[in-house]
Amino acid sequence: MCGICGFAYAPASNDAERRVRAMARAMLHRGPDDEGFLVEDSRIPGLALGMRRLSIIDLPGGHQPVWNESHDVAVVFNGELYNYRELREGLTLAGHRFQTKSDTEILVHGWEEWGEDLLDELRGMFAFALLDLRKHFATVPLVFLARDPLGIKPLYYSQTEEGFAFASELRALLSSGSVPRTLSSDALTSYLLFGGVSEPLTLVENVFSLPPGHRLLLHVPDRRRTPRARPWWDPRRSAAARDPRRPRNFTTAVPRVRTLLEDAVRAHLIADVPVGLFLSSGLDSSAIAAFAARAQKGIQSFTLSFPDTPYDEAPLARRVAEATGTKHTEIPLQGADMLARLDEAVSALDQPTMDGVNTYFVSWAVRQVGLKVALSGLGGDELFAGYSTFTDTPRLMHLEILSRFVPAAFRRVSTPLIYNLLGKQGSPDAVRKASDAWRMPNALPHPYFFTRLLFPPSDLQHLTEPRFRKSTIAADGVTLEPTWLAWLERIADQSREFEPVAAISWLELRTYMASTLLRDTDSVSMARSLEVPAVVGLHNASRLIQAGQLVVIDGSGNEIIVDPDEEVLARVARSAVDRRPAEAAEPAREGTCQPGGWLATASTTCMRGHGSADGS
Repeated sequence: MCGICGFAYAPASNDAERRVRAMARAMLHRGPDDEGFLVEDSRIPGLALGMRRLSIIDLPGGHQPVWNESHDVAVVFNGELYNYRELREGLTLAGHRFQTKSDTEILVHGWEEWGEDLLDELRGMFAFALLDLRKHFATVPLVFLARDPLGIKPLYYSQTEEGFAFASELRALLSSGSVPRTLSSDALTSYLLFGGVSEPLTLVENVFSLPPGHRLLLHVPDRRRTPRARPWWDPRRSAAARDPRRPRNFTTAVPRVRTLLEDAVRAHLIADVPVGLFLSSGLDSSAIAAFAARAQKGIQSFTLSFPDTPYDEAPLARRVAEATGTKHTEIPLQGADMLARLDEAVSALDQPTMDGVNTYFVSWAVRQVGLKVALSGLGGDELFAGYSTFTDTPRLMHLEILSRFVPAAFRRVSTPLIYNLLGKQGSPDAVRKASDAWRMPNALPHPYFFTRLLFPPSDLQHLTEPRFRKSTIAADGVTLEPTWLAWLERIADQSREFEPVAAISWLELRTYMASTLLRDTDSVSMARSLEVPAVVGLHNASRLIQAGQLVVIDGSGNEIIVDPDEEVLARVARSAVDRRPAEAAEPAREGTCQPGGWLATASTTCMRGHGSADGS
């Protein structure tokens, strides 16, 4: 919806304003409709806030920054709040007076009413910076930064001698001129391991991502207190985790999940601009299409097609569209077309990644027809066990247990034997990862992380000098120097409090989804000024974890872990899509396919076209 930025502790207000305006210019694509600034306020010397707006709700009245009635609480906001109408009604009854119809204004009045507990009331995707000049919570003005539970909306920050800067994009932060362009060796290690830079790092030294479900407090202009990210969201302590109505069998789980998904889809259709959706042949996007079509007649759906290739999902997506009644558009993409815009797609990425390019092309096509919002099924595979990691991780856990009883020297010499034994049962990639888990079981804090490797730890020494550093922790438990390894250790520890399938869902949500899928989707879609919310994984994440991850007790009293993707989501999708073709209900990946071989062939053809007459 927007791009936000800010700068604090500048030696002069005009210096802060200069840096913020530079960051805002670097995010023009995130908000082509409007811009707003809070600058040169004598009450907060050395501080400036800015934003670029992609208007979706309250088109004429949503200008930012938004102030409260007494002009001493302000906010710049990136995202959408899907329960803002209910919150507005309650806050109005509490005596607050609203000047706009936008969801942004909820934040200033909610802060007045609840303080930091405001975050527990929000249902949506967001990253915001709120300024409080009232000195109610401290002796100096405060700047409060917060990010939504799953990290759908990004927020980066850095503190240097120049001051404290934050922005919605890493490239915008660099444009402030306060951040040295130095490569982070720690981040490079995580990138080579997993194909994406792990939270809370970025590829730039001393620039961090505010982790999902975290908040950060600045005391302005007091620089003596070093700002630290602290968590505010934990699904293990959520209302859903304590819900006595939590389903314990399929009979109750299917309607519960269906209700949650229908509720999520209806909430995402609240907008003052037309909303479309990405449609693949997967269960998640098909269910979303069915619920959206019932809630909003004539909603547009889009599928990226690869004509005359085995990767083309268009025929199945077309049948789903016919069954649900969406106004469907297929976007054909030939190899030459993709290559012609490949530089543009890669440039849209805010950080290096092994993913994201396909989403750029479907976002580009959807924006061409004038839409500003397109729903996606991101989060479906993570919450409903749609990845092979859900079957591979338990196997590696058994291997890890076995490795504890084997000396390290013997594990090293026996690795080729393990490789050969496992090679008869799995793909070369899976065998390579399992062999590394056997050889170096303590290299990563949970067997799951081996299933997500791009390059195994044993190979990194041939590529770079790997950095496996733990964070420095203060006496109060706050992280002083964030590292990717400490982040993995923390979420691995948290996962052990979940049931087995839910534990892998948690690991997926906090790693691959947060550090690759959501980050890439935000950067490439916003490069085309398109909002792509993750409907499945958004505000119902903790409830879906509780409703979808089931333990069934068989007749002998044994616990049987069931596969929610095959069972619960499949039944929800089939019940949602009337007369849905059976083959379309197979659990496929969300979004467009990964036509690596097709693109490689196209690339070869293209290069030959620029070579000699004989194709050399």
